[in-house]
Amino acid sequence: MSGSIPKVLLHDHLDGGLRVDTVLELATAVLPTPSPVELTDWFDQEGVHSLERYLNAFGLTVSAMQTTGNLERISYESAADLAADGVVYAELRFAPSLATEEGLRIEDVLVAIDAGLDRAESETGIRTAIIVDAMRQMSDSEEVVAAALRTNLQRVVGFDLAGPEAGYPPTLHQRACDLALQGGLGLTIHAGEGDGVASIEAALQSGAQRIGHGVRIIEDCQVIDGKITDLSTVATQVRDRQIALELCPTSNRHTLGIAPSEHPIDLLYRAGFLVTVSTDNRLMSRTSMTREFALLADTFGWVREDFLAVTENALGAAFAAPGVVMSILENQVRPGYAAAT
Repeated sequence: MSGSIPKVLLHDHLDGGLRVDTVLELATAVLPTPSPVELTDWFDQEGVHSLERYLNAFGLTVSAMQTTGNLERISYESAADLAADGVVYAELRFAPSLATEEGLRIEDVLVAIDAGLDRAESETGIRTAIIVDAMRQMSDSEEVVAAALRTNLQRVVGFDLAGPEAGYPPTLHQRACDLALQGGLGLTIHAGEGDGVASIEAALQSGAQRIGHGVRIIEDCQVIDGKITDLSTVATQVRDRQIALELCPTSNRHTLGIAPSEHPIDLLYRAGFLVTVSTDNRLMSRTSMTREFALLADTFGWVREDFLAVTENALGAAFAAPGVVMSILENQVRPGYAAAT
């Protein structure tokens, strides 16, 4: 069933979802191998258990993203691949500063990505949006937000802080977060992955409307006999305010070493947190939304009603216009689940 039902994806990095053949053709960095099979294995981060090491693989993909033509192709292929996997709405994120090494402006990067997504949308029907990332370890976050707002692209709907959490709190980028919110962008911040509950609290204090990952919120919960029985301050705030958690089970296994059976997604879901399911980086984690759903079905016994619930959660938390959300819900998601067996 998981392969055919409609899916909604909130957390997917454009530079983490390239096709291997495209990397082989377009990358300018030194390739570790010319073999597609061997390169696929090289990207696979199974057993890494380190966010910093996991991020190292992006040097190769980003080297392929330095021209407008390449960016348009990569974004088109990414959205087309998602559509083929049953995704009906996706918010793809990327730090445009990473694609300016050969002279592109941030605006050029975003316009090229938008063109690729527009082509995929016209051919496949998938609805897509762009979340603009700024890297925590860089100092250009205000410039990134300002450039994103100048493009006036309807598809640009959100702003995110990505990169290493440790040592780079969101307060370093508070002005950028404020500018994004004032400009009408949604705000999601990576937190609770590399660092613990304190990073989630800091993200909320900076105005985050969603939490990228947030898996370590479980450390602020008391678990007895396989159930969450009590919540501390931050977890209470996240649950009661229904702050969406963009949970990525396979990626969390790779970066944090969390075995599928030990992932807290089911505990959080049963305890009333606003749980959503995402891929994070399809290339590095060798995953897809279908694989993530299958993992949850196999590990926790999730069934159609559970997948519909988290899909509706994701749509409700999407940064798209309410009319777009309602259209996808009524015309694609609910009919698709009703028809699934």
